[in-house]
Amino acid sequence: MSSWLSTLLIFLPMAGALVIWLLPLTPRATGGLALLVSLAEVGLWIDALVRFDFNNGALQLAQRHTWFRDLNVSYHVGMFGFSIWLVGLAVVVGAAAIAYAAWVGRDRPRAYHGLMLLLTGAVVGVFTAQDLLLFYVFWELLLIPLYVLIGVWGGPRRGAATIKFVIYTMAGSLLMLASIIALGLTAGSFDLTDPRVQSNSLPIFLGFAAAFAVKAPLFPFHGWLPDAYREAPAEVTAVLSGVIAKAGTYGMLRIAIAKFPEPTAYYRTLVLALAASALVYGSVLAFRAADLRGVVAYSSMAQSGLIALGLFSGTTLGLNGAVLQMVAHGLVSCSLFLLAGTVERRTTTGEFALLGGMAKGRPALATLLMATGIISLAVPGSASFAGEFLILAGTFQRAWWWAAIGAGAIVLAAMYMLRLISAVLHGARGSVVHDEALDLRTGELALVVPLVAALLVLSAWPAAISHHTGLTRPQWETVGQ
Repeated sequence: MSSWLSTLLIFLPMAGALVIWLLPLTPRATGGLALLVSLAEVGLWIDALVRFDFNNGALQLAQRHTWFRDLNVSYHVGMFGFSIWLVGLAVVVGAAAIAYAAWVGRDRPRAYHGLMLLLTGAVVGVFTAQDLLLFYVFWELLLIPLYVLIGVWGGPRRGAATIKFVIYTMAGSLLMLASIIALGLTAGSFDLTDPRVQSNSLPIFLGFAAAFAVKAPLFPFHGWLPDAYREAPAEVTAVLSGVIAKAGTYGMLRIAIAKFPEPTAYYRTLVLALAASALVYGSVLAFRAADLRGVVAYSSMAQSGLIALGLFSGTTLGLNGAVLQMVAHGLVSCSLFLLAGTVERRTTTGEFALLGGMAKGRPALATLLMATGIISLAVPGSASFAGEFLILAGTFQRAWWWAAIGAGAIVLAAMYMLRLISAVLHGARGSVVHDEALDLRTGELALVVPLVAALLVLSAWPAAISHHTGLTRPQWETVGQ
């Protein structure tokens, strides 16, 4: 049974999507079935977590079947210590997003919920695929539901947002496909667990790095981010920021760093410079953003830069901190975007100039936004603080000035998050904020409270992730040095 868990985690939501598309269900039944499938997915992940042996650094819960024998291509899936946490992030955020969509009541629910389930299955496939071509299949499959969800259910500028997103993503994906073919044919295998699948080719490395930088996104590959994050439905944006961006940083860890030791070392300074630029530039833009989604969107770019700093520091502390920060920030950004959606539903806007004073008479909204914002700005004792501290300690081991840049940008994070909290909850009441606007209702609390509770648990015990990634073994300690 355990060998099937990775496959079940991939194909259960896809099967659920197919059932929803084929059966003539009512809107309520559609939302209920989608939520049931997503919760079953969370249950499967918990079962996988219980079965996982964190003292064994090898691939676990794996399954392999030959696909193309001539090219040594196979259906090969499984999880390492670091990837099982990202699979958990994907299924938890996916369940929260589907629950939010069911609560809001999106139009054409069969199409909408089916696409959301397909998206969940595809991103789990990215985190579990151990064959390069299989990885590419799931990587490209992500684009289909995102294209439709943004293009059909997005805001008034959804057309431009979708076109930008597709152009950037396809450009990066084509570069990655060329690199996959070159690497696989040169090595004689496409299996990521095969020690032959490794290269010192700078052009092949750059093809992978560009694709991952677009998805993360890192400066200057972030041009698709502002429109997509603002125009997508709130729950889709939560998945984009909380999970899809982490697929980019996961790719850096699993492929770019692990399989290209010499190019990683050669381009380390360049990548660290781009990561530091993303961290600083994203923080500045977040501080200047005029709306709720803008702050969270640009802060996500900044956090991707911070995670990349940890990954390319080439240190055990940096790697473990990056994985912890991926999970912590994924939960934070999902919570913030869902809360942004609740604010927009009550006021029809996320513009700071029109908001203000929402804390009065809305204690649940104020409490959850304050709690999530405080964790996001990395106060000592929070999960974000633990992740950022490990990353800065790791980059300090590489060179002190990278840590200094990171620490300076983190100060900006506190400023823009405090500005967000103040603009929404305090100050003079905005013109769109009315007394009859309700506090968070029971259904909305059921969505956000578990996410915040998970963050509080992770804040109390960050070692649950940082000490169980499998990245302290020799093959990770020496890679790219």
